[in-house]
Amino acid sequence: MSRRGNCYDNAPMESFWGSLKNERVHHCRYATWAEAEASIRKYIEIFYNRQRRHSRLGYLAPAVFVQNFNILAAAA
Repeated sequence: MSRRGNCYDNAPMESFWGSLKNERVHHCRYATWAEAEASIRKYIEIFYNRQRRHSRLGYLAPAVFVQNFNILAAAA
């Protein structure tokens, strides 16, 4: 991974960091590092993983996508 000239290796993480910065970090002012860390953890655990719809997953939230996948895998 991350070989020189292979631009697709880091694309998912770059997309995540861009979303995090645009949707959370740049719109908030934090008084302490602890406040910033708590806000970012809340964004990732509650919003990004459970509510935010991702185009790559057919506009489903990751938690819903995994739940649907597990149901289909159990039925097979």
